Amino acid sequence: MASVASKNMWLRRQQCPCGDWKCYVTYEGDAEETSIVSQIVKTESLQSQDMVAPYVGMVFKTDDDAFEYYGNFARKNGFSIRKERSRLSPQLGIYKRDFVCYRSGFAPARKKLSGEHHRDRKSVRCGCDAKMYLSKEVIDGVSQWFVVQFSNVHNHELLEDDQVRLLPAYRKINEADQERILLLSKAGFPIHRIVKVLELEKGIQGGQLPFLERDVRNFVQNRKKVVQENDALLNEKRENDTMELLEACKATKEADQDFVYDFTVDQNDKVENIAWSYGVAVNSYALFGDVVYFDTTYRSITYDMLFGAWFGIDNNGQPIFFGCVLLQDETLRSFAWAIQTLIRFMKGRCPQTILSDLDPRLRDAITSELPSTKHVTSIWNILPKVSSWFSLQLGSQYADFKSEFDALYRLESTEDFELRWNQMVSIFGLGSDKHITLLYSLRTSWVLSYVRVHFLARMATTAYSKSVDAFLKGIFGAQSCLRGFFEQVGIAANLQNERHQEMQCQYMHMKTCLPIEEHSRQILTPFAFNALQQELIVSMQYAASEMANGSYLVRHFRKIDGESLVIWIPEDEQIHCSCKEFESSGILCRHALHVFIDKNYFQLPEKYFLSRWRRESSLMFFDDHSVHDKDDEWFQEFQSLTETLFAESSITKERSDYIRRELTKELTRLLNEEIDNGM
Repeated sequence: MASVASKNMWLRRQQCPCGDWKCYVTYEGDAEETSIVSQIVKTESLQSQDMVAPYVGMVFKTDDDAFEYYGNFARKNGFSIRKERSRLSPQLGIYKRDFVCYRSGFAPARKKLSGEHHRDRKSVRCGCDAKMYLSKEVIDGVSQWFVVQFSNVHNHELLEDDQVRLLPAYRKINEADQERILLLSKAGFPIHRIVKVLELEKGIQGGQLPFLERDVRNFVQNRKKVVQENDALLNEKRENDTMELLEACKATKEADQDFVYDFTVDQNDKVENIAWSYGVAVNSYALFGDVVYFDTTYRSITYDMLFGAWFGIDNNGQPIFFGCVLLQDETLRSFAWAIQTLIRFMKGRCPQTILSDLDPRLRDAITSELPSTKHVTSIWNILPKVSSWFSLQLGSQYADFKSEFDALYRLESTEDFELRWNQMVSIFGLGSDKHITLLYSLRTSWVLSYVRVHFLARMATTAYSKSVDAFLKGIFGAQSCLRGFFEQVGIAANLQNERHQEMQCQYMHMKTCLPIEEHSRQILTPFAFNALQQELIVSMQYAASEMANGSYLVRHFRKIDGESLVIWIPEDEQIHCSCKEFESSGILCRHALHVFIDKNYFQLPEKYFLSRWRRESSLMFFDDHSVHDKDDEWFQEFQSLTETLFAESSITKERSDYIRRELTKELTRLLNEEIDNGM
């Protein structure tokens, strides 16, 4: 058997239906003597065609090709085969192969020792003479295998297709099913329940899986043995590769003083946890560290380590990488160290809001280490668990439950949520369900009507989730060791920064011709401007009714989304909307914008252009080593020049293209001069 340590695979821990998301190693079993090794896809493809029966004189390039061909023929005709004998010579190696029907020969008689009791199993072997014998010949230096004997005469009944698929040779558990079986087994599911879950997930009737319940049981038992056998090899590989990773961090630090890393050791002085970040990430955090997402989706099945990554969102709406950590376990202590290390890397700055999954130990660590930070559970971490928790339990009712659950998440009123949640629990009979109890106890951290009062910078969206997932999939390639993984993280982080710079120079079209839109285009990044622009467009479909106290009730002309209360304080030019969009995203909502337009505002007050969404906050012009004090004359002059550049480039698309082209040339010239002058 190939050692498990020969692969470095990463699995998504969030797919497990239990509270412990630790994943098992994907099973790799030895090929049994009685097995067919051909791929299922190839088999099904050949079954759909008329196969020529093997015949004396038929030629194959290799004996494996011959075995595969005969195996496909056997399956199509209601039996399976096995490898019988082979003959070896010093000159040719293996030069004869005998393939026979699975019922060939007779089972040897088993001797029973006195006092021992054995279960008598009836053998399937009945002396069947169906066979295919091959002989190897070398012609002009090329080896070929010839069929020298073939018989398709059986002394037993051949099986129909729905029966032949259950022969041991064809009962294979594919890799995806293996992972699912191990996850469910870890969650405590008994074997018969695991089989039922697989049938429901695949949408097939009972008994139609390509393997039997006893195959699942044998696989789980064998997997446990394999894990035990490979523990020693894995431990040695983990120690060696972890030390290589630590050496890579030290070397990177020597070459780049802005690089930061830290690690802990256990009582045996072996590396336990390790975290690292880059200078550009630390600079990015100073600008965009107001909201942080801590992703703990992936776990290494080779090193048995949890991978955690910290992300933010830049002023172009793209995920920005802040750093990562490898943890030996998922205890409160480990999570607390990870959070402490992030804050230390980021020079003591704590985020306003942090997003994470439902892990209770992680939640406790966040509460302990970041007491002033708002904690939000990202909805994309909850939805996969909703499926695993309730799909089996509710059966045909799950689709209706899921629809109601989605609607509850999006409700704007907490009172409406409380009412409809209780109704949903009653309708689907979930009053005593522990998962429903858990979700309800944490409602203030994930339900939209509760979390919209926290600043999220538009991170709690499907688009952001997909972007983070794409970044993570990009670094979880088939790395052979932790050092290779470390290098891949660095490459991905650099590419992400380059994409940020490219997006900063997008041209922004006017759509409403409103003065507010024109003014905002000169200040905001393309991402933030597009978000505000959409709100401006939709605001025209709303009407405002002024109340006696100076507030406004703003509603859509078709009353699609009810009404929102907008409070206007003219003395301070302050505006507050009950939808809490600005508090959540930092972008004014359609209701507030309608009131500003109604009051003949040509420009929005400066306070409603958050610095994180402004164009001058671009990382293109931010370098922590060259940042001067705000009162420094040079800094003020440089900032003024960049603002003018952005404003001028946004007037027309032609001007934008011209400035971008010429700026690239000029920057290249300046950099070349610096290199030539040794600056």
